[in-house]
Amino acid sequence: QKYYVRNVQWVGNTVYNSDLLSHYLSLHKGSVYNQKLMDKRLSTDDDAVSNLYYNNGYVFSHIDPVEVNVVGDSIDLEMRIYEGPQAHLSHVRIAGNTRLYENVVRRELRTKPGDLFSREALMRSARELASMGHFDQEKVVPDVRPNTDDGTVDVNWNLEQKSNDQVEFSLGWGQTGIIGRVGLTLNNFSMANLFGKNKAHRGILPVGDGEKLSLGVQTNASYYQSYNLSYSTNWFGNKRPIQFSVGTYFSKSTDVSSNYYNTAWQNSYMNYLYGYNSYGYNYQNYQNYYDPDKYVKMLGVNVGWGKRLRWPDDYFTLSVQLSYTRYMLKNWRYFLLTNGNSNNLNLSIAINRTSTDNQLFPRQGSEFTASVTITPPWSLWDGKDYKNLATDIHSASYVKEQQEKYRWIEYHKWKFKARTFTALTSAQKTFVLMTRVELGLLGSFNKYKKSPFETYYMGGDGMSGYSYGYATETIGLRGYDNGNLTPYGYEGYAYDRFTLELRYPFMLGNTTIYGLTFVEGGNAWNDTKKFNPFDMKRSAGIGVRIFLPMVGLMGIDWAYGFDKYFLGQQQGGGQEF
Repeated sequence: QKYYVRNVQWVGNTVYNSDLLSHYLSLHKGSVYNQKLMDKRLSTDDDAVSNLYYNNGYVFSHIDPVEVNVVGDSIDLEMRIYEGPQAHLSHVRIAGNTRLYENVVRRELRTKPGDLFSREALMRSARELASMGHFDQEKVVPDVRPNTDDGTVDVNWNLEQKSNDQVEFSLGWGQTGIIGRVGLTLNNFSMANLFGKNKAHRGILPVGDGEKLSLGVQTNASYYQSYNLSYSTNWFGNKRPIQFSVGTYFSKSTDVSSNYYNTAWQNSYMNYLYGYNSYGYNYQNYQNYYDPDKYVKMLGVNVGWGKRLRWPDDYFTLSVQLSYTRYMLKNWRYFLLTNGNSNNLNLSIAINRTSTDNQLFPRQGSEFTASVTITPPWSLWDGKDYKNLATDIHSASYVKEQQEKYRWIEYHKWKFKARTFTALTSAQKTFVLMTRVELGLLGSFNKYKKSPFETYYMGGDGMSGYSYGYATETIGLRGYDNGNLTPYGYEGYAYDRFTLELRYPFMLGNTTIYGLTFVEGGNAWNDTKKFNPFDMKRSAGIGVRIFLPMVGLMGIDWAYGFDKYFLGQQQGGGQEF
């Protein structure tokens, strides 16, 4: 016989009133009597009744449900509560941090000696430790030990340190052949130890403070070289969660000619874009060679600052970055400014909220970022008429006016990114649904001085590297070749991307392996006014991700693009790895 709940009465509660407890229990008169559901609402759910007490220090409290009366198919329940005293934390011990200083770990904790015990603070501390990336995320579990003698609680964090530094030696195949990269990333760097200011340091490498130092070199020998150096810390000054970063980079791309443009439609497309036939070029007779007197160089520096906010909640951060990039071009045929220098001075402001529970395989939480990057509106001050510039590309005045036009580039760039993670079961190894939404717009202060830099290069794997495009932002869309969704060469002024991805972990821990299947859609436009989120190029596929210590994240996807795209002629996405 099926039984139903008739009355629920609370006994022994003095901290919270009965109406509030009944609201959290969600077991109303006339509900089916489900003991399993009742136990979950009392003790195991994240918003269970017992957590009201645990989050307010009543760690010794417990609730006993008793069936006091059965009439026909109806049951009366009496919830007998023992509240007990409020408990404070006595000892908070940290073990297993063999390469990370204890103060670096302890500053992330929301559980400090003397604090009122709170399960919510305990779980938040576990999330912060797992998000540091220095410990095995699957083993960051607090060991809670109540002391009934004195009414206090001890918390032990038995951590398992993992190596998260990365050394990279890689070879890739690009438009001009093999590209090599050598990189070193120290995620546990210590600037103080580098200059010998920390007397407690032991060892050869300057590590221990959880700061990040990254160095990288990428080259194709003759055609392309790139160098970068960056440093960042999340606790600048070691007193408050203030982010600080500084970085610099340099790259040089040398012009390489190829018989790639040996088809009529490609020759026609390049003529449409750049008018090369007016220079007398014959693409039918091109051979592979490079010219060291035709190049573009990029030199950039940036400095950033960020702060964790308390409102709307402390998952939010505000960050500001000031950047400067100088472009130096000589006989560069892929841009209207073939010779001269161009400067990009910009300020970026971003609001970010991250509440994921794991860096490598998030099961719950979300990531949101809204940002704007803006340059000074030079065209509003310089008094120049950009509408009536010289149009004869062979004239000296044309070259000079183009150099003046792009001496200081200007734009305002808006971006929004969001990802959510939802575990489909409560098991440790569970299917996780990842959803993603991205939008980007690149606007101008003067429609006759649109920025040729900072555009969106869309399609393919989304991995940055050498290409004929430069000063572009790479946006991946699987199922299509790299950059094939970018309108008119490299000039994407608006884009969107939507993803549904189902993940399943095969192995969790220091080595993490998970498989995935996905559907994806998006597009790019050469004018912000043409932006249409319903005009999507669609794809679907499968893949796998592998995270190895000292190597980092690797993966491979197979995807199929369903839609046609226009690049000189109609082409389909088809199969892409």
